[in-house]
Amino acid sequence: MAAASEPRWRRIVLKLSGEALAEKSGFGLDTEVLDQVATELHDVKGRFGVDIAVVVGGGNFWRGLKGVGRGMDQAQADYMGMIATVMNALAMQDALERIGQSTRVMSAVEMPKVAEPYIRRRAERHLEKGRVVILAGGTGNPFFTTDTAAALRAAEISAQAILKGTHSGVDGVYTADPKLDPTATKFSSISYLDVINKGLKVMDSTAITFCRDNDLPIVVFDLLRKGNLEAILGGEEIGTLVS
Repeated sequence: MAAASEPRWRRIVLKLSGEALAEKSGFGLDTEVLDQVATELHDVKGRFGVDIAVVVGGGNFWRGLKGVGRGMDQAQADYMGMIATVMNALAMQDALERIGQSTRVMSAVEMPKVAEPYIRRRAERHLEKGRVVILAGGTGNPFFTTDTAAALRAAEISAQAILKGTHSGVDGVYTADPKLDPTATKFSSISYLDVINKGLKVMDSTAITFCRDNDLPIVVFDLLRKGNLEAILGGEEIGTLVS
C-alpha cells in the first residue's frame, strides 16, 4: 500500500442526515448512496490514513418534530428518532464492511445486541486501530438534535473538524435556500456568529455555538458529488467553511 498523503485534518467527524441516505421518495434507504459514501470513506482512509467517526441522523425513517406537530410528547418522539439513527448506522456499517473497511457502531441509547454502548475512550481506541466509528442514538437525550450530537462527539474525541454532508444538490451555505431563491449566493467561508445572526440553516444554534466555543471548524459540502470528501481532506476549497 502506498504511503498515506498528509490530510488537512487528521481526525474528523462526518455528519450525515438520514435524508441524504434516503430513496428519492425521501424515505427508506438508497443502497447506491450507501455504497457510494462507504466507498469514499474507505478510499480516503486508504489515501490519508485519517481517523473517521460518522454521526448519522434518522430523518429518512422518523422525524421527532413531525410527531410533536401532531401532538406527540416531544421526549417520546425524540427517543423514536434516536432508534431510527441506529437503523441507519447498521446500514452504513454493512456497506463499509462489505468493501473491507472495519467498523464499530456505538450507540448513546444502549442496544447491546446490535451496537456497543458509546464510551469515549473506547471510541478513541477504535479510531486508533483504523476502524470507522459510526455513532448512533444522538446524544442519548431528548430535545437535542444529531447536529448537536456531532458537535459534542467531535469535541469528546478531539476531532479537528466536522464535515457536514448535504444532499439534493446543495453544495454549501447560501444567503437563502437556493432551491427557492434563484438569486441566492454561496458563501465560501462564514463565521459562526454570522451563521447565527443571519439565521442560516447550517446546523442548529446549539451545535453552532458549541463549535464556536470549542474552535471546531465545519465544512458544509455536497456529500453526493463524487470526490468531494477526498478533495476537502486534500486541502481544496470545497463547499463552505464555517469557522
